[in-house]
Amino acid sequence: MQRQQIENELQFKMIRASGAGGQHVNKVATKVVLNFNVFDSQGLTEEEKELLKTTLNTRLTNRGQLQLSCSDTRSQLRNKRLVTQRFFDLLEQSLTVNKPRKATRPSRGVVRKRLENKKKQSKKKTDRKPPDV
Repeated sequence: MQRQQIENELQFKMIRASGAGGQHVNKVATKVVLNFNVFDSQGLTEEEKELLKTTLNTRLTNRGQLQLSCSDTRSQLRNKRLVTQRFFDLLEQSLTVNKPRKATRPSRGVVRKRLENKKKQSKKKTDRKPPDV
């Protein structure tokens, strides 16, 4: 992943944010929408594109566009920084390959101890019952 190349490929659109803010929200476009085309990116290798295609399949459009937005603050610049940081965090998280889980079995001692505890609990409960007459 070439971070500098990807930063140059990001497209930003500023729109008016909804929510509280009074007149300020009606006249200033502070919400930032980030668009990034995964399939056309020059900063990603083919393997990375395939990995992103599978890990971000619910977040990508049919054309391979990833869209993120931010309207957390009333500053357009801060929202742009926040959405860019979220984008790169999402990319890094999606590009990390988790090592496969190795199936393990509980040890004999753990199984024995669990069964002994079950027997103790069962005996405790049966001892509480009134005797059969």
